[in-house]
Amino acid sequence: MKLRAVATVLALAFGILAAPLAVEGQPAGKVYRIGYLTVPSRASAQYGADAFVGGLRDLGWVEGQNVVVEYRFADANHDRLPDLAAELVRLRVDVIAAGATAAVVAARDATRTIPIVMILPYDPVGSGLVANLARPGGNITGLTATAGLEIYGKQLQLLKDAFPRISRVAILVNQANYIFLARGLKEAEAAARALALRRQVIEVRDPSELDTVFAALTRDSADDLRSC
Repeated sequence: MKLRAVATVLALAFGILAAPLAVEGQPAGKVYRIGYLTVPSRASAQYGADAFVGGLRDLGWVEGQNVVVEYRFADANHDRLPDLAAELVRLRVDVIAAGATAAVVAARDATRTIPIVMILPYDPVGSGLVANLARPGGNITGLTATAGLEIYGKQLQLLKDAFPRISRVAILVNQANYIFLARGLKEAEAAARALALRRQVIEVRDPSELDTVFAALTRDSADDLRSC
C-alpha cells in the first residue's frame, strides 16, 4: 500500500513534467523513464518492486507502454549506490524513485535537477534530505517511514505503559540501514535505559536470517520485539 502511494507521488511528478514538454512540442505518446534505486538485492526487494509497478498500473502508467523502469539494486552494498545513481542520471531518467535513506542520499548527490521520490527513508529532515516535511524544497519529495527518530523512544514508552511488567525487549535492526544504526539505535537504547528495560540488539542483513533470529528469541524469552 505504501509503495502504491509512492506511485501516486510519481504520477504527480509526471504531471508536472508533462506541462513544459507539451509546450516544447513533445510528440504525443512519450514514454517516461523511471529510475528505481534501492539498497537490497533484487530477490529481497522483488515484492516491493512488483507493488510499485502495480501502483503505477493502477494510475494508468503501464510498464513497456507509456513508462519504462530502470531498476538498480545495490545488493545490500552501500558502496555501489553512488555509481548506480550516476548510471540513472546518465540515462536521463525523468524521475528517480529511491528506496531507503542511503539510496535517497546517493540520488541527491548524483543530481539536483531530476525529481527524486523518496520511498520511506528515516528522519528525512534530520538526515538533511529535505528542509521540512511541509515544504521539502529542492528536487526531493515522497513519503517517510518516520517523521523523527524520537518515535523509537515513544514506541518503547507506549509498550511499557501497555505492559508495565515487561523488563526485557529485543531490538531487531536491519544492518543495511546505517542511518538507524548510527542515530536511531541510540535513541531507542536511551529510552530503554530510562524505562529500566534490559535490551538485546539483534542485527540482520538478509531476510533468510529471520527464522534463526525468531527461534533464538523464543528460546531467550524476550518480552517484546521492536523492528527498525
